[in-house]
Amino acid sequence: MKQIIRIIGGVYRGKKIHFPDIEGLRPTPDRVRETLFNWLMHEIRDARCLDAFAGSGALGLEAFSRGAKQVVFLEQSPKAHASLQKIISTFNSPKLQLLQTDALKYLQSNSKEFDIIFLDPPFAKNYLPQCLSHITQGNILKSGGLVYLESPALISMDEKKWKQIKMKQAGQVIYALFEKL
Repeated sequence: MKQIIRIIGGVYRGKKIHFPDIEGLRPTPDRVRETLFNWLMHEIRDARCLDAFAGSGALGLEAFSRGAKQVVFLEQSPKAHASLQKIISTFNSPKLQLLQTDALKYLQSNSKEFDIIFLDPPFAKNYLPQCLSHITQGNILKSGGLVYLESPALISMDEKKWKQIKMKQAGQVIYALFEKL
């Protein structure tokens, strides 16, 4: 079976993206992406976005298609990185940047500030607590910035540092949007 997703809105609506069959790589389904980007409708235009654990690039490319000012993709897997490099080159845009790096280290050490961070790490690795700790302690997400999470379990956040905007479940996946206080 071909590994294909499509961009569901914006300038590149309908564009098909082919991605490799890699264990653990599960692009955010169309239905969930559509809901997420409805939530982000008023925030995505001109936003600086980080797609950590980019995988297929579905979230970052959707953000770009809908008017994000810049999208930085992080992908550690050589196979997924090579595939993303090919995909991103077809857009021929300086607004898209791909880094082959460990997302946890990037979140911990990067000083660039983002408006929106997409976090959809491999579920088996339980990276979310570490990611959120780095984001909370650092300046990678601006105050009032948004973080989108996907998780196999209920997501609870420190209410002194995060405000829940939305949360839903699709099958075995819980997805949510939080604002950094």
